[in-house]
Amino acid sequence: MNSRPLSGIRVVDCSAVVSGPLATTILADQGAEVIKVEPLGAGDILRHVGSHRGGMSGMFHVVNRGKGALARNLTHARGRDGLAKLVAGAGGFV
Repeated sequence: MNSRPLSGIRVVDCSAVVSGPLATTILADQGAEVIKVEPLGAGDILRHVGSHRGGMSGMFHVVNRGKGALARNLTHARGRDGLAKLVAGAGGFV
C-alpha cells in the first residue's frame, strides 16, 4: 500500500515551461499519477532551453520528474477527443 497522500489520484498536466510543471511535480512527489501532455513534434519549449541531452534539458527534467508523458496534436479532433477522455478520468487538470 502506498502511504503518500495523493496516491490513486490522476492529474493531467498540459502546462509548459516552469510554474505549472513544477506545481504538478509537487503533486507527483505526493503520490499523484501525473500525465504530462505535450504538443506533438517539438514538445514543451523548456525541453530545448539551455544545455540538453537526449531531447531533454536539465531544467525540463527537474520540473517534470516522476511524470508519465504523452504527445498529442490538439489542432485535430482526434487529439482533442483523446485528451478529453484522459481528463474525464482524472482527479485534476492543469
